Formats: sequence, C-alpha cells, structure tokens
Amino acid sequence: MVQIRKIGAKKLLIFFFSTLIYALCQMLFSIVLMKEDLWSNFHIQLLSHYMVIVIMCIADYLLLRFLNSYLPYSKNILYRIMADITGLIVICLIILWIFNYLIYDVLLISEDGLPSFVVKFAFAMTNNIPILLAFELIYYFQSEQKAIADSEIAKRQVLLFQHETLRAQINPHFLFNSLNVLSSLIYLNPENANKFTKALSKTYRYVLSLTRQPVVSVIEELDALQSYIFLMRMRFENSFTFTVNKTCDCEQNVIIPLTLQLLIENAFKHNIATEDSLLEIKITIGSKYITVENNIQPSIDIGNGGIGLKYITKQYQLYDKEVIVEHTERLFVVRIPYIQP
Repeated sequence: MVQIRKIGAKKLLIFFFSTLIYALCQMLFSIVLMKEDLWSNFHIQLLSHYMVIVIMCIADYLLLRFLNSYLPYSKNILYRIMADITGLIVICLIILWIFNYLIYDVLLISEDGLPSFVVKFAFAMTNNIPILLAFELIYYFQSEQKAIADSEIAKRQVLLFQHETLRAQINPHFLFNSLNVLSSLIYLNPENANKFTKALSKTYRYVLSLTRQPVVSVIEELDALQSYIFLMRMRFENSFTFTVNKTCDCEQNVIIPLTLQLLIENAFKHNIATEDSLLEIKITIGSKYITVENNIQPSIDIGNGGIGLKYITKQYQLYDKEVIVEHTERLFVVRIPYIQP
C-alpha cells in the first residue's frame, strides 16, 4: 500500500510540474504574440493558462481512454486519426464556450482588445494537439512494454507446454505399453515389429522437434498423427475406428503441435475400446475449426497420464483463441480454432 501511494504521489508531482511548465510556456507565447506586458496580472494569466491546460489534459485523457476501448489503432488507423482530430475540435470548442461564458457573461469583461474567436480557437488547438500527442506516445510505449512482457510470458508458457508434452509422451506408462507391444510383435510378427519401431521413432522425433516450432500446419500434424494411430492400432487392434473428413482445403492452416494427438490420447484414456464396444474417433477439417469427436464409453480405471484438455485450452488462449468443448450423452466433441487461417 505504501509503495502504491509513493508511485501515485510521484506521478502527481510529475503531472503538476509538467503541466505548470507547459502552461508557463504557452502563457509566454501568448504574451509575445499579443504584445502584452509580461508582469501585468502575471499570476492571473498563469493561473488561467494552467487551468486550461489541466482541463485539456483531463479531457484528452478521457478521449484517449474512450478511443482505445472503441476504436483502437488496430481496427482502422485512418478512422482513429479522424476521431482524434474530431475529439480535439470538440474539446477546444467546449472549453472556449465555457471560458467565453465566464469572461463575458459572468465576469462581464468587455470584448474590446481581446482576440477573436478564430484566433482563440487556433491557439487552443495548438495547445491541445501536443497534449494528445504526448498521451498517445505514452500509451504507445506502455503498450509496447506490455506486449514485450506478454510475449515473454507466452514464451515461458510455450516452453512449459513443450516440457509437459514431452514428459507426457515419454512417461513410463506410455513407454512400458509400447515396449510390451513391441516385444510381442518381435516373436509373433517381425515385419509389424519393424513397422512399429519406425512409427514409435517417428512419433518421438516429431515430439522432440517441437522445441524449434511453436506452431505447425494441419498437414504436418496429420502426417505425424498417422504414426501415433499406427501405434494405437498395434496396441488396441480392431477396438477402434479412426476417420478423417476434409470439408475444405485448409491443410496449410496453422495449429499448435500435438493438439490432435493429445485429444485422441484423451479419448483412449477416458473410454473403453474393445471389439464389442468400438471407440469411434472422427476428425473433421472445417473452414474455421478442426473438430475431434468420439463416442462416450466411460472407462472405470482412468489413469493420470497425459496433459489433458486444460493444457490445450491454455495454449490457444495465449493466441486469443477459444477451444469449444461440447459434451453430450453420446458424444464428446472438441472444436479447435486455427491459429492462422
């Protein structure tokens, strides 16, 4: 709390002295332009200029907050610049109207010898434009710092994801089952044992390569998935079906690596797969999503292996993408958005 108060007091002092210096500079510029006496009503002129500058700062700050919420530069930079100019004009007109009312109607000061409305408006705009530009620059640099910080957080999250994924794929349970299947195949079917070894090698090679690529194309993911499906086929034999439907040509779209493999792993983990109760897994490549669905046949013994759907969801959130999960009585459906179309 003390630290927050110190930071707040420091910002207030910076704001006070910077606006005071700016008001003093504008007052001197006005005196030189109007050829007035510097020391004639010095404190009144400085106070009036300071009040105008503070009001402009508050109005410009509110304008900036409003535009950042409803019309950021990322949407349309031309419209944003036009909105900035319009906002400046409106602010200057309102401030001039208020001060004209106070000077002429409240204080009853004569208009003789005072600058015209056009001159005062031009002077107000020259005062206000640098203020808004300063706010825009401050916001820009703060956004850049935040973006850098978010990028570092995202990199750490990706590294954590890769570490957890690698640990999940090379966990003792998975390796134990794979070696059991391989040892059986060596005696029963040496040719399939050779294919199994190559598929296992390709699967691990793909996992290890992920340290160099945070995203992959759909076609790369599907190609690597074939090796994993072959391993599952050797292990579960004819206890499941696997189909891939392509409704559009989106294989060059980009997704997070191992997304499909992890979802299929979850399907085997949470469901029974036997010849009498087939586990039906289906992947549909659509224009906006890749849909992975399977029928629900709850398994009694659910292990703790795999990083699960929550890790996939977190990874897509880093890219501002939402993973849609639909759970009905018969089907479990996950819709994966593309990182880049």
